[in-house]
Amino acid sequence: MKNHSQKKQLLVWLGALALGTLLGLVPGTLLGLVPGTLLHQSVDFIATVYIRLFQLLAVPTIFLAVINTMIRFGLEKETGRIFRHAVTYTLLTTFAAALLGLVLYNIIHPDNLPLTMLNQGSSALPETVEKETYYEHVIGVIPNNLVQPFLDSNVLSILLLAFAIGIGIAKLPKKESTVAVVRLMEGLQDLLFLLIHCLIWTLPLGIVAFAAQLSSQVSAGVAAQSLGKYVAVILGGNILQFFIVLPLFLLSRGLNPLRVLGKMSPAVLMALFTKSSAATLPVTMESAEKRLGVKPKVARFVLPICTTINMNGCAAFIFVTSVYLMQSGGIVLNIWQMIGWVFIAVIAAIGNAGVPMGCFFLTMSLISGTGAPVGLMGIILPIYTILDMIETAENVWSDSCVCAMTDHDLRSKLN
Repeated sequence: MKNHSQKKQLLVWLGALALGTLLGLVPGTLLGLVPGTLLHQSVDFIATVYIRLFQLLAVPTIFLAVINTMIRFGLEKETGRIFRHAVTYTLLTTFAAALLGLVLYNIIHPDNLPLTMLNQGSSALPETVEKETYYEHVIGVIPNNLVQPFLDSNVLSILLLAFAIGIGIAKLPKKESTVAVVRLMEGLQDLLFLLIHCLIWTLPLGIVAFAAQLSSQVSAGVAAQSLGKYVAVILGGNILQFFIVLPLFLLSRGLNPLRVLGKMSPAVLMALFTKSSAATLPVTMESAEKRLGVKPKVARFVLPICTTINMNGCAAFIFVTSVYLMQSGGIVLNIWQMIGWVFIAVIAAIGNAGVPMGCFFLTMSLISGTGAPVGLMGIILPIYTILDMIETAENVWSDSCVCAMTDHDLRSKLN
């Protein structure tokens, strides 16, 4: 009965995807509407509502999941085991993605962009982002009050607070007040999962809107301005990581990649549209627990952490884009310097927040001090919408793989 319900849900989602794609391709005039008015506005409105609702639930999901996990396990051996496995798989998959970018870059070797395009690109960039350094980005992760991280949706800051609060509550003396705090946190999390379940039940409407929005953008030519070989490196790396490298990781642990992908497909599909692994987190956790059968103590600990540090697609994008811009600016890198940038890309990706275009702005911050023509990022900007979608889907697929492998490794060792 459970498998039948899951298959029915997936069919409904795929039907909504097909319907939305068709709606996005139909000109408004054929529906008796003026193009760009009622139909497109309705689609944009529904898509925006769903993204805002998922963003609303994503932040408290991360916060409460980590707090309650740390309260239950404290600094016990179980927590350490789960954390070590999750971080190990995260580093391995992220390094694999960046190294794959290195190999493809040297095989395809993209041509330089002409510097005459620099001014054109600079005009397309937000001025405030170009002034932010990576140092400022890292400092911004460290919260200076309890409220600001939630107002800014700073996922990394929220994660740090959650760890501190969770461990602190776990170490408090076992008094009535401590028990009351623990019950409050558990009750809030139960309420949150109820809201998530209700939102997922209505999600087909959101998928129709997301798919219509995407197909109308593609048909309007948003993704038509390709940068040729550079795009081939980025997309080729993402496709190989998604369909070959990550499945090989699963196979090495005795897991069936097709089964895992089938069970986690709602989360991967959602990531494709939202372009935010943080916003997708409620669906990822629901799919991992209810569809894939991952133990809640693993899913609720691993997935919030992976959402903030497991960025396969971002690592590849940072490496390829940084090297590409430096090359276009006349900076020659040998193979050892490129390997150095693999490490930089991995470290930077781990420090990236799982929000739309977070990787794009982080790359700008990284290369701003290298002398590379940062303005060329404005040339990449028109196609980044599509790249961001694919990278986010890959990130969530990688999160799912890390979670599945961790659960598989520790299933017999956890209570």
